Amino acid sequence: MSSQPTFVLVHGAFANSFSFAPLQAELGLLGHRSVAVDLPGHGFGATFTRAYQAPQDLEGLATAPGAIKGVTLADNAAHLIGVLERAKRNGPVILVSHSRGGITATAAANARPDLIDRIVYVSAWCPVALDVNDYYAEPEMATVDVASLGLAAAGNPAELGLLRVNFRTADPAALTAFRAAFLADGTDEEFLAFLNTFQPDENLDVGTSADRTQAATWGTIPKTYVRLADDASMPLALQDRLIREGDELTPDNPYDVRTLPGSHLKWLVDPAPAARLLGELAELTDPSARP
Repeated sequence: MSSQPTFVLVHGAFANSFSFAPLQAELGLLGHRSVAVDLPGHGFGATFTRAYQAPQDLEGLATAPGAIKGVTLADNAAHLIGVLERAKRNGPVILVSHSRGGITATAAANARPDLIDRIVYVSAWCPVALDVNDYYAEPEMATVDVASLGLAAAGNPAELGLLRVNFRTADPAALTAFRAAFLADGTDEEFLAFLNTFQPDENLDVGTSADRTQAATWGTIPKTYVRLADDASMPLALQDRLIREGDELTPDNPYDVRTLPGSHLKWLVDPAPAARLLGELAELTDPSARP
């Protein structure tokens, strides 16, 4: 068994393993091993209907079934745990999640803390005091224009059994809202390139109070929170609140807090600083030092 950790990377909503490719390249060039996960219904398991192609059939897009229907947080966690089990055979594991991927990472950490030697949240959800959806009504999320992000929504989630967004829209208002939320500090070319790695469908289940961070399991894992200083979709105030709540839950095992400049997606478009930061965390990871 190697002492070199494996980074296991978990994507956010509407994303997939593809968005981690530049980061994995940087990690590899620094000598680090990494695995990017596709959660169920993502990556090559995603649904891309002909209605989504150009010229688009918007009526068809609003009603076409999607493979991710019925996928639950428990399904995501079980899939991730399977990956963690395989990675753990090779040595220490550092679990890195971004955005909505933090919900799955937290559920996996609650269930199998023995598989994770460090958990890293990069502007990611790690709910403590509230369920995820309830945080949206809190003051820390007041600057997030949720309605504008729904400008390209397609279909009725209740009828489809999933969330669907038309990321191939040409609507200027929708594109402006997406860019402001996710990559305001990127070029038009970078923004459109990243947008075209997104998939239209996401599952509905973000968990319940039972899926919040648990001190007896999740709380035993050394943890790092990487703040994204210019994140508009997950504001710094919310990131800091999640850090504070996590520290209050496990005061003897507080977050190691780091900060990167940039928006929600900039760290993936320009991944060298993030790769160096993760490399530093690899040097700090000692499985024998677990509390």
